[in-house]
Amino acid sequence: MRISTRLRYGLRLLLELARHEGGKPVKLKDVSANQQIPLPYLRQLIIPLENEGLVKSVRGSRGGYLLAQPPEKIGLLKVARVLEGPLTLVNCVGEPSACNRSPSCPTRKLWEEISEETRKVLSQKTLKSLLDEGQTQA
Repeated sequence: MRISTRLRYGLRLLLELARHEGGKPVKLKDVSANQQIPLPYLRQLIIPLENEGLVKSVRGSRGGYLLAQPPEKIGLLKVARVLEGPLTLVNCVGEPSACNRSPSCPTRKLWEEISEETRKVLSQKTLKSLLDEGQTQA
C-alpha cells in the first residue's frame, strides 16, 4: 500500500500553513520553496482544500493562503478524503458491486479491516497533533 504524492504534498502544504497560523497569509511560492513541492502541483492541491473550507485565500499583493480553521479542528481523515476520496485499499471494499467476487472473496474482509484501521488512525489525528509530534522529535 502506498500513500499518494497528492496526500503527502497536501499534508505538507497544510502543515506549512498551520505553522503560520495567526500570522500573515502564506504565498504558494513560499510553500513551494520551503517544502520543495512544485508550484503547479500546489496550485492543483489548493483548489479542493479551499472548496472544502480547509483553507482560505486572501487576495492582493500581501495575499496568500491561511487555514480556514484552527489546526486542532482540521482532522487528517477529512484531509485524506478531500485529497484521495474514499480510503479503501481496493475498490470492492467501498463498492462491492465493483467485483463480482465480492460476496465470496476470502480476502475482502481483510482489506475492509485494514481500510477501517487506516481511517481510525487518521480520525484520531489533527494538523495540530502532527505539529506537536514533529516538535517533540526535533
